[in-house]
Amino acid sequence: MNPVELKLFSSRVGAICDEMGLVLRRSAFSPNIKDRLDFSCALFGSDGELVAQAAHIPVHLGSMAFVMGDLVRQRDWQPGDMLVLNDPFLGGTHLPDVTLIAPVFEAGGSEHGVDALIGFVANRAHHANIGCDTPGSMPVSSTLAEEGVIIAPTLLLRGEQLQRTEIPLADLQGEQLSGDFAAQAGANRVGVKRLQALVANMGVANYQSGILELNAYADRITLAVIAQLQPGEYHFEDYLDDDGCGSEGIKLALCLRLRADSVELDLRACASQVQGNVNCPESVAAAAAYYCFRCLMPEEAPACSGLFRRIKLKTRPGSIVNARRPAAVAGGNVETSTRLVDLVFGALARAAPMQIPAASQGTMNNIAMGCIDAGSGERWDYYETLAGGMGAGPRKNGLSAVHSHMTNTLNTPVESLEMHYPLRVRSYAIRQHSGGDGEHRGGDGLSREYEFLGPTRLSLISERRRYAPWGLGGGKPGEKGMNLLNGNVLPGKCTVDVEAGDRLTISTPGGGGWGRN
Repeated sequence: MNPVELKLFSSRVGAICDEMGLVLRRSAFSPNIKDRLDFSCALFGSDGELVAQAAHIPVHLGSMAFVMGDLVRQRDWQPGDMLVLNDPFLGGTHLPDVTLIAPVFEAGGSEHGVDALIGFVANRAHHANIGCDTPGSMPVSSTLAEEGVIIAPTLLLRGEQLQRTEIPLADLQGEQLSGDFAAQAGANRVGVKRLQALVANMGVANYQSGILELNAYADRITLAVIAQLQPGEYHFEDYLDDDGCGSEGIKLALCLRLRADSVELDLRACASQVQGNVNCPESVAAAAAYYCFRCLMPEEAPACSGLFRRIKLKTRPGSIVNARRPAAVAGGNVETSTRLVDLVFGALARAAPMQIPAASQGTMNNIAMGCIDAGSGERWDYYETLAGGMGAGPRKNGLSAVHSHMTNTLNTPVESLEMHYPLRVRSYAIRQHSGGDGEHRGGDGLSREYEFLGPTRLSLISERRRYAPWGLGGGKPGEKGMNLLNGNVLPGKCTVDVEAGDRLTISTPGGGGWGRN
């Protein structure tokens, strides 16, 4: 392919992922998917290598790219199959993120009358109820079993026929959750049809050649980016606030080895896994590493596996970034992944100081809540993440009140939140002057106040309540975040019961400043 043809090919496979995302958004029932856009879609080759992804959630997509090959190999795939999973230790991230994978076969079969496997489509979406006893399915947990229903890779559909399983996919939250699973399956079906049409138009051989050339092109981009960095060994340390179960100041440590043609991220000095849920599977750590280097690449770089071939990860089994079953992981996917971005950028800032921004808010400010009626068993579940300040860079101020790095969702719109749940938003504003000072100021966080209209169980999983987002080049740190219930400070990670009239205020961290004033 010449450069124009290669760009067109990249655009066409990317458009399939975009359309899958549009279908999922428009057909989902829950605000978490249709309003917050907490989902991701991607396209893979027949060997499980990433071909394209939409600009959705970095932690979803990077982790899928890391494990997809293992998930699809040595399986007897048939047209119409749909695989479902959420097990963090078998290809997932944390239990609320449920992944559906569908194989794609050549439309009409090959010239020899045998269906030819040409690739896979997949999407991952966050479900606010995944069968956890704590509403919102983001508890301050100490074991994986406390976090909800664990779904090992299981055929949900076999040749379009619904399979009988012990997984209560249709019963977790009545029609709403069942509808979200149907929306995920529908998005995959659209992806299958669009990829079949593209391959029919191009021919199988040309399509497969296009994937090879796209990956080679992406690899050249990565090589060029690495060549611009100063070779050497760079170290950085940071600390998680706590795990909600007694451990505090949990060490994150990176040795970044930059060579002329490759990158190695050595995370073996990170703390051992802890009792609380800030542990994560290795795939989540890989997603953070991939994301940071993707940020250094040109915008037109194709989102395929070729981008990541020169980026290698070393972790220690049993550590917080490569936890062993049955470690709790609900917060690792959201909080530890975000703090790992701070860690990688902190090391990169020493290799390329004029390319890296100060720390952003360093948390997703996870809020989960709901109520389960003891008599009827009826329940409501709500979950969202809140935006904050981005770190300032060497050329401009940080953005205020935005989702940064490993999340790419929205806050739940006030209208949708108040329509679906017994909640009222009393205030929603920029947290003025919370960004760190410097030649360029860090972005400000936000403040959001909720009033509860009935008895509710509330869970919070948040970071940067003890350790502020750091500045760079002499810039000041951003303000730490704060959680208040009726004016009283709540821990960063906690579960509490509240009554009608109680008010929760979340003030999110600001970004660090860059440079001296």
